[in-house]
Amino acid sequence: MKRYIFHTLCAFLALGLSACSDMLSTDSEMVEFEKDNTLNHPTDSVYSVLGIIGKMQVIADRTVLLGEARADLMQTTEAASADLKRLASFQFAEQNKYNAVSDYYAIINNCNYYLAHVDTALQRRGRNIFQNEYAAVKAFRAWTYLQLVQAYGQVPLVTEPLMTEIDARNAMNQERKGITEICQYFINDLTPYAEVELPRFGDINGMESQRFFLPMRALLGDLCLWAGQYQEAARWYHAYLTDKKNPILISHSKRIHWQSATEFVHPVDGYTITTGLLEVLSYIPMEERVFDGVVSDLPNIYNSTEENRYYFQMEPSIAMRQLSASQTNCIEYQNNTYTDTIYVPKKGLNQEILVGDLRLYSNYKASYVARDAYSEYSTDYQNINKITHLYIPTYRKSMVYLRYAEALNRAGYPQSAFTILKYGICQENVQAHVDTLEQERAGELIAFDGNVFTKDETIGIHSMGSGDSHANAFYTLPMPTTPLATRQDTIDYQIPLVEDYIINEMALEGAFEGYRFYDLMRVSLRRNDPSYLADPISKRKGERDEGLYTLLMDSKNWFLPLK
Repeated sequence: MKRYIFHTLCAFLALGLSACSDMLSTDSEMVEFEKDNTLNHPTDSVYSVLGIIGKMQVIADRTVLLGEARADLMQTTEAASADLKRLASFQFAEQNKYNAVSDYYAIINNCNYYLAHVDTALQRRGRNIFQNEYAAVKAFRAWTYLQLVQAYGQVPLVTEPLMTEIDARNAMNQERKGITEICQYFINDLTPYAEVELPRFGDINGMESQRFFLPMRALLGDLCLWAGQYQEAARWYHAYLTDKKNPILISHSKRIHWQSATEFVHPVDGYTITTGLLEVLSYIPMEERVFDGVVSDLPNIYNSTEENRYYFQMEPSIAMRQLSASQTNCIEYQNNTYTDTIYVPKKGLNQEILVGDLRLYSNYKASYVARDAYSEYSTDYQNINKITHLYIPTYRKSMVYLRYAEALNRAGYPQSAFTILKYGICQENVQAHVDTLEQERAGELIAFDGNVFTKDETIGIHSMGSGDSHANAFYTLPMPTTPLATRQDTIDYQIPLVEDYIINEMALEGAFEGYRFYDLMRVSLRRNDPSYLADPISKRKGERDEGLYTLLMDSKNWFLPLK
């Protein structure tokens, strides 16, 4: 990365703010104009693509913080910066470093320039030389627009490179597009490239460069999910997860669980930063030194470090702790004559954080460090081991499966969706836990190669932290207390309840990674119910903050002001 990100060539337009009111401006000293560049050499294309990744580093931390600081799973500490505190409380009257829309449009303009100027007709041995990079840049642009419109609600859609200040101002003054419109545009834009392979630049600074690029079909799944096209979303996620060249399976080794049904002292933890990277499908690589590019500040915001004198700025909220503790953890116990389920007690464990789901315990460690009264270091120590300075994840296996479950459920297949949570989805589990009619209706959307996706190699996402969920009698598919008039009535009853299960699972599995605010927002918009977002966020500290609740009941306040 050190060598490549800072030697970007061609098509690398530097965009910034010339005034607080400007959303986008150009600086003639840093722009390489159209007449000066053509992208007709492989080296030009490689450097330009890596240059775009360099621009994505600028918004990498922000994508996480916008999704977590404003949600309910984390809360700011007294040591938090003023900008972070205002972000968490939705106060944007003053300028805030996390509200810099020009950083998004800098990426977009770089992508637009590349797409407009790369020589797509150039071939070698019958192969389009730049096809892989062309598709990857389209995905970068679509992903950036998705982050942008999630954060701002309505944004100008700019798909041509802007070379002058006048062009930039005209583009920013055009009619703004909402989430559905933005998603639909990029669904149409990306679909023809869904099967194009990702570029392969080899290892860069010890990292596998193929994972710098976004998985196209998973991204299309996200766009369809936000656009309310649930059948199509499920189709894209399924196609991505079951790809014959690279099927995506959930690793049993990553789960954290109690090993013994009689001793609840130290659980077996399969998560480390190293094994965590095996679960990450794609990421934005970050630099290790400021001299080389953008260094992630998340370790200093989330963790105790020498640099921050142990004064971390965010911590797991009371609401996160309550959600984790409310889960029922169990162990399937077997001997020679019978199988039984042992439920882990809620009291008597040697640490309160061990109650319920174990993923919070796995990902978060806190301690008290005795210090001299005059020490400049905090006495409170915290480490959230999901966070690393090396990369910011964009896609992770478990979260793709959970979005797949969300899409299946909303498409009318709640049994299949719940199977992903409780048992893990494979052909054997589908046949055992999804009735014949739903199997027929879902068809290929829940078809899995039995030679690859086997029961022994499949695990329910809930089992990643809540024990052997397949044996948990308290974790079941919701059913009405009395039979309803029609099958569809039962499905309609189940869908919102299964969705609640999925959203809770997204919180338990994806906590601190930047998804939570947008998961709540997506369901709130879908249900036309702002309280779905307002209620949990206002209770992040345990008791409802009435002022915050009232503020968030107006969906206009969910978005950053576009200046």
